[in-house]
This record gives sequence, C-alpha cells and structure tokens, in this order.
Amino acid sequence: MKLCVALDNDSMKENLALALTLKDFDIWLKVGFRSYIRDGKVFLEELKKINPNFKIFLDLKLYDIPNTMADAAQEISKLGVDMFNVHASAGKIAMQEVMDRIKDVPNRPLVLAVTALTSFDNENFKYIYNEDIAQKATTFAKDSYEAGLDGVVCSAFESMDIKNNTKKEFITLTPGIRPFGEDAGDQQRVADIALAQEQLVDFIVVGRPIYKASNPAEIVEKILNSL
Repeated sequence: MKLCVALDNDSMKENLALALTLKDFDIWLKVGFRSYIRDGKVFLEELKKINPNFKIFLDLKLYDIPNTMADAAQEISKLGVDMFNVHASAGKIAMQEVMDRIKDVPNRPLVLAVTALTSFDNENFKYIYNEDIAQKATTFAKDSYEAGLDGVVCSAFESMDIKNNTKKEFITLTPGIRPFGEDAGDQQRVADIALAQEQLVDFIVVGRPIYKASNPAEIVEKILNSL
C-alpha cells in the first residue's frame, strides 16, 4: 500500500512548504482541481524541484465527450505526472478512447476512473444513478477494467469486491482516509488504515490529517510505519 498526500492548502506557497517538509519520504502527492487551476504546470515543476522522485497524481476527474477527454489526456501526459483520473460515468467508449490516445506515450501515466465520490452517501448516490453505491461502483470498475484502465478511485468499502470482479492487480485508490480515526469532515464513506489494508487498497489518500497537523512529517512517518 502506498501513501498519497493531498496538497489541498489555501496557497501554492503553503503546499510547497508542506512538500518541503516531506521531501525525504517515499510518497505520492495529489494535486487536485483547486490547486491545479490556481497554480498550474508551474506548481508541478516546483514539486519536482523539491524532490524529483516525488510521484504526482493529478486529480482532475476528466468528464466530457470522448474526443475531448482523449485530447485532455494527451495533454496531461506531457506534464510529467505519474497518474491522473477520469470519471467512469463518462462511459466505456470515452475511457477506451483515452487509453487509445495515450497508449504509445513513453512511461505513460497510470489512469484511474472515479467510481463513486466518497462524499456520497447511498441515498444521494441512488437519487442520481438509480442504483446502490456498492453495485454501481463494481459495474463502473468492470467497465474501466474492460476499457484498459489501470484502476479505479473508490472507497475502501468497495475495494475488495472490485478486485474480485476484475483482478487483484487492478489498482484501487481510496480518498478520504482518516488514518487513526480523525473527524470525517465532508466525507461520508471514510475508513482508517486497518480497514484499507483489510480490503487490499493499493493507494490511500490522506489530506487534512496531514496538512492540518502541527507536524505533518511526524504524521506521515506514523502512517508509513503502520503500512
């Protein structure tokens, strides 16, 4: 299991300061929608200057018509990031087109599909998708697997079932992890490290418990020691 730290602070300066305190750890860094829109490619380049071995997950959740998604994926692949994501609900054709467009990119980034956002509870998810989270997340994951993606973004509660319906090596990445039982905040389907391990999650994303901590490096070290 790998740790991915969410860089969700209010400014690039704060995010870079956080990355600097974590420069000696073997971790992934998640650059989300807000940070990338605000700080762009320069931010990615500055992170790599701090530690060229940082792995970067660009969390933009592409969702558009197939050709537009493929165009965007092609441009993302030029940024030097190591992983990005799309929405599985864009459909299998769109996901296949993304993978076809970047298949010949040297050292292409990993591509994951978002199944169900962890901010959803079952009632609100079902209102939109007319199906329970557990069933629909697995369906989305199977579509992603058949489209040639590397894995999915899901909650820890769906990880094992997704692997059972695809293959063990199909990546599951779980956001909203509260490593040691911290407050869930705006997340609904949160899990701790023990549950994520039990469910064979490959990547855990941890945000607020790290970047809101008085000593982020200490929290990261504690998490890594528990993996």
